[in-house]
Amino acid sequence: MTSAVEESRIQKVVDGLHRQLLINGEWVDAASGATFETLNPATEEVIAHVAHGEREDVNRAVRAARAAFDDTAPWRRMPPGQRGKIIHKIGDLILKNLEELALLESLDNGKPFVVAKVADVPLAADLFHYMSGWASKIEGNTIPMSAASPGSHLSFSLREPVGVVAQIVPWNFPLLMAAWKVGPALAAGCVSILKPAEQTPLSALRLGELALEAGLPPGVLQVITGFGDAGAALVAHPDVDKVAFTGSTEVGREIVRGAAGNLKKVTLELGGKSPNVVYADADIAKAIKGSAGAIFFNQGECCVAGSRLYVERSVYDEVIEGLQREAESIRVGNGLDPATDMGPLVSQEQFDRVTGYIDSGRSDGATIHGGDRVGDRGYFVAPTILTDTRDDMRAVQEEIFGPVVAAAPFDSEEQIISVANRTDYGLGAGVFSRDIAKAMRTAQRLRAGTVWVNTWNVFDAAMPFGGYKESGWGREMGHAALENYLETKSVICDLS
Repeated sequence: MTSAVEESRIQKVVDGLHRQLLINGEWVDAASGATFETLNPATEEVIAHVAHGEREDVNRAVRAARAAFDDTAPWRRMPPGQRGKIIHKIGDLILKNLEELALLESLDNGKPFVVAKVADVPLAADLFHYMSGWASKIEGNTIPMSAASPGSHLSFSLREPVGVVAQIVPWNFPLLMAAWKVGPALAAGCVSILKPAEQTPLSALRLGELALEAGLPPGVLQVITGFGDAGAALVAHPDVDKVAFTGSTEVGREIVRGAAGNLKKVTLELGGKSPNVVYADADIAKAIKGSAGAIFFNQGECCVAGSRLYVERSVYDEVIEGLQREAESIRVGNGLDPATDMGPLVSQEQFDRVTGYIDSGRSDGATIHGGDRVGDRGYFVAPTILTDTRDDMRAVQEEIFGPVVAAAPFDSEEQIISVANRTDYGLGAGVFSRDIAKAMRTAQRLRAGTVWVNTWNVFDAAMPFGGYKESGWGREMGHAALENYLETKSVICDLS
């Protein structure tokens, strides 16, 4: 295999990275001294040993965060414009270290280096740049009072940061999801404790280094690497004011239960089973390409993956045959190989989950195209298409989070709206049609937080992102994300 990055450089990047906990502006060992391994899913080899944060470390981080959020602390006293400059500099430093961050994402997650380089890392920088502008534009309103005599009272509202925020991010887009959460929290004036997934801690540690380099005061951003018990301790901690979580709907329910102790605020970006609707009047070649990208991008480890493909019956065979050709052309391999289109799944656990759903589909009567293990080392699964599916199959209804799409034909617009919405999820959806009126009509009727028309996986820092139903609470990105991290205070002053 020819690597996109030489082995010596890989080792240099890993060796140069802090692998401790970031608490109060310092890199420290876990209180227990314990570490854990992070693996390269393409080779199953150890990349590095990382500090194993636990409850005692969480308590240390929360104490430091509360001190950093104190009224007299530098972050709270800093002018909003200066806060924005620091946030913007974090974005600048992400771009300055683009190749290094892309390498860490590819090593830790398995995704192609080139994908991380052109998508994950630049989009993370965009988010910090976008949010930096909001830091100086958070404002309240002067509100006339009808219940008091004119001129007798001055009444206005203030927008204030919610406080100490625990931010728990997933392993599919580690750096990007961290940016989506940390950026608006900092812009609002909050302080953040970032908990990356145990499978992919490296880019979060590098983000912590860059935040310090940008001038973020101690305690404003802290990074706790560890397992679910560390996340649970953050969620339940009485001195944490808010939790933001991206991950599965199952864990999202646990987050809600854990946060209920002190009724802390919660935002959730959870699972999806996104319908992709292809009408007969679509540009078929474009729809085939778009449908392949919708499910096979990022190994299908994408919360908005177009994992339910519905094609109008008159073009169903043509689309499925085209999708099979696309799937067969995808080169599966090590993410550091420049020839790779799709990397491995992130872990043995995820490999077992995905192959288990493929087996379930087969047992339920679906026809399986692809779906084989690729190679004998690494967590590689070939792109998979399920046909002859029924709506009651587990592989059709449940989130798989891998390169597996379930396909079925439909006969009418009314039918497909009903079928597409027949899910507990509501994160994403897509429509392919040349009839813009029909496409927009369908988009409006689909119960999903994001609907793409004649495209898929297009994101922008200014566009809100989140789900309906069991796909979450609240929105990431855009001004809507800022609202998650702000309180509204009303002030009424008697002028007499």
